[in-house]
Amino acid sequence: MIVLWRVTDRCNLACSFCAYDRRLPGPRSEADEDTVRAFAAVLGAYRAQTREAVLVSWIGGEPLLWQPVFRLSSLLKEAYGIRVSATTNGTTLHRPDVRRQVLDSFSELTVSVDGFAPLHDALRGWPGGWRRLKEAVSALAAERTASGSTCKLRINIVLMRDNLPDFARLCEELAGWGIDEITFNQLGGRDRPEFFPAHRLGAQDARGLGALAPALGERLAARGVRLCASPAYLRRIEASAEDRPLPVPDCGPGERFLFIDERQRVSPCHFTADELGLPLAQVRDARDLANLAPRFAAARAAHTPRVCGDCPSTQVFAKFASLP
Repeated sequence: MIVLWRVTDRCNLACSFCAYDRRLPGPRSEADEDTVRAFAAVLGAYRAQTREAVLVSWIGGEPLLWQPVFRLSSLLKEAYGIRVSATTNGTTLHRPDVRRQVLDSFSELTVSVDGFAPLHDALRGWPGGWRRLKEAVSALAAERTASGSTCKLRINIVLMRDNLPDFARLCEELAGWGIDEITFNQLGGRDRPEFFPAHRLGAQDARGLGALAPALGERLAARGVRLCASPAYLRRIEASAEDRPLPVPDCGPGERFLFIDERQRVSPCHFTADELGLPLAQVRDARDLANLAPRFAAARAAHTPRVCGDCPSTQVFAKFASLP
């Protein structure tokens, strides 16, 4: 069971492709700590009863800015045996105390890096950000080795027309930072439709990515770094680049993956929260949690969300699987 939890929509960077760009107006919100504690107990009971592994993954916004992130991560790990991960922009990783808490509390950490210094710093509105990330991630990797931590270190890249020409060279560079894994996703158009057209991947871009991935994966594997680029995932990217819908008749909603947003709604994925989402308060115990999948399946059968006709959920297409 993977629980992806967006705990805050606050962020300290200015990414022109992201809905949480600090420059955008409007209210910001974050998850309530007591609500998270209550649901942690539900997850713990579910894990104890089913003996199923559970991973809670914090996202944002920038989740490491969420004040209770480390104490709740420790609670999940120590009290309930639940693995914890987070996806971060890396702006706090220069702090030794943050790196120590990451290694103490997390099973995985994903850091966002979108290009070499000039492009990354410009895309994210963070002068000097590339240099700070390189130093911080390299330090984290060294401290992991020294401490004996088993925390997996991953880099994720948002692929777009701007950085695709340097993708292979970027991966080779990142492999030298002491990481374990590289993932990527294509730029999407839902967050910032005004940015998307000029920067999106085209059909030729997607075919080029599919062609270079196998050899790149082999080179990275020889250096001990795993490139996640499964055939199904590459086909998803190619279909999107060609504006070709890729429907998923049945994704088994809620069976192995849940999304929770900062408004305390639980749904099968981020894209179906408005149509299929339920108040998290309705999930009071392990039985309620186990019953989410049939509830979502019935709701989806009664009214299939339009987005399912061209499913954008990366986990459905095996984003984290390797090339064969």
